[in-house]
Amino acid sequence: MIELRNLTLIELQELISSLGEPSYRAKQVFEWIHKGANSFDELTNIPKGLRERLASISYIENIKTAEKFVSNIDETTKYLLQLSDGNFIECVLMKYKHGYTVCISTQIGCRMGCKFCASSHTAFSRNLTAGEMLGQVLLASNEVAKATNGDVTRVSNVVLMGIGEPLDNFDNVLKFFELVNAPDGINIGQRHISLSTCGLADKIRELSKRNLQITLSVSLHAALDETRSEIMPINQRFDIDELMNACREYAETTGRRISFEYALIAGVNDGREDAMMLAELIKKYFSRNSVYIKPTDFTKKVDINLGLVHINLIPINYVNESGYERSKDAEKFRAELERRGVTATLRRELGTDIAAACGQLRAERVE
Repeated sequence: MIELRNLTLIELQELISSLGEPSYRAKQVFEWIHKGANSFDELTNIPKGLRERLASISYIENIKTAEKFVSNIDETTKYLLQLSDGNFIECVLMKYKHGYTVCISTQIGCRMGCKFCASSHTAFSRNLTAGEMLGQVLLASNEVAKATNGDVTRVSNVVLMGIGEPLDNFDNVLKFFELVNAPDGINIGQRHISLSTCGLADKIRELSKRNLQITLSVSLHAALDETRSEIMPINQRFDIDELMNACREYAETTGRRISFEYALIAGVNDGREDAMMLAELIKKYFSRNSVYIKPTDFTKKVDINLGLVHINLIPINYVNESGYERSKDAEKFRAELERRGVTATLRRELGTDIAAACGQLRAERVE
């Protein structure tokens, strides 16, 4: 059976043509399923005969809301979603002044093993299809339309920061970009899409060749290999030097700024020396002339290309298995970076009371 939501318009046209129908029918079907249709009965301007033939060879993935949690702090909403095969994922809808953002999952479980992340404590099952990723966006858009009585009909921004490592599901993620950006679909521009990776340097290089206009966020979390390998096993495969070179290549190729995510963990990576080493690391790879700055030479003024890099500081969120505690020195850490010429901001926390914040998604069924 073919998952229709997973098809591009061209692929759908080929399918419709194989059934002896005119190609314009494909556009009609495409528009319906990108409006959130979950059954063939909802395709009201499609002939019944075609709907029946489509139903015999294909299906529309109907993602169901199993649980819904709404934050009492900031109205952030977390959805526990059940897929047609019985698996569960989570996505999060966030409200900002500029509009609504949905954080979607890209895999069922995760293989990366980052110690501070709840998703890594969920066994990996499989990759999500592009259609299943799109389905999360459509579900969130329908929720926004209900909440605003139709005044707002869709989310405006998408972040691939939920369960799973997006670049470990490379081909499906690229197809999702094509689907979500389709003019005949919901047409969310690439500049409104962010992808977060734990640091698959080979895939970052491959992504740079596609010259997309998405925002790349890289989970760095340490400036020393020893520390990063302890909390992020991926560093044993791609060390900091290889990762940072790939990131610079990406930024220079695409012209897009990279955001380095840095979760502040008490006693692990939040000291003044950690901030100094992080500033040095950024200067080493992102100064315009790539001059290496000696650890003791912090008086030397360096021309940082601020358009290519930004540090996003995140107070670590509670995850039962990690045992990590959040830093109390976040502002001091940020100030130290700024003093050394590196731009950094503290991320606004959303949904902490419903375990919907950064690193807390795990898709456990709540009975």
